[in-house]
Amino acid sequence: MNSTLKMLRPALVGFALLSAITGLLYPAAVTGVAQAVFPRQAEGSLIVQDGQVVGSELIGQTFSSPRYFWGRPSATGPMGNNAAGSSGSNLGPTNAALVDAVKARVEALKTVDPHNTQPVPVDLVSASASGLDPHISMAAARYQTARVARERGLPVEAVQRLVQANTEARDLAVLGEPRVNVLKLNLALDRMSGKKLVAPVAP
Repeated sequence: MNSTLKMLRPALVGFALLSAITGLLYPAAVTGVAQAVFPRQAEGSLIVQDGQVVGSELIGQTFSSPRYFWGRPSATGPMGNNAAGSSGSNLGPTNAALVDAVKARVEALKTVDPHNTQPVPVDLVSASASGLDPHISMAAARYQTARVARERGLPVEAVQRLVQANTEARDLAVLGEPRVNVLKLNLALDRMSGKKLVAPVAP
């Protein structure tokens, strides 16, 4: 019995020590450094309008009104962009359900903009692995510019300039592609139109 306790004691002490370091001290240290060095990012990169949080730069929102730019589709639930259920659809390229979903998304885009003859950008009809993408490609933004301008009674050139002003460059000038944050762009649109975004319109 004594020999068993002798063997267990170092294991239990090591377990308790490592639990304290990895479960308490390390997370507290990382959180403290993040709060001190990157306070906005540590709080979720929240976007505040008139003192009210309207979203995060890091998580997409679902817009279906033709007056707004639409983001990338999400497979995280019926309302879309559910951060608690981040995931892809896990449907393969030959899956009939995926083919039907893409066809439905193309049809929805054509319905709100029937005169648009441009090819539909792939990121407007395919969900990402996370289902939370806040950005769309420049091609996806350009595809929607004329529709948004028409719906809002704005000159196309003015909306194009707004898209350009809200375009984010490649990370470190080499990683990824230029992209547009959909929520920030739609907020800028509302400011241009003298309106206030209350909440995105669910599909």
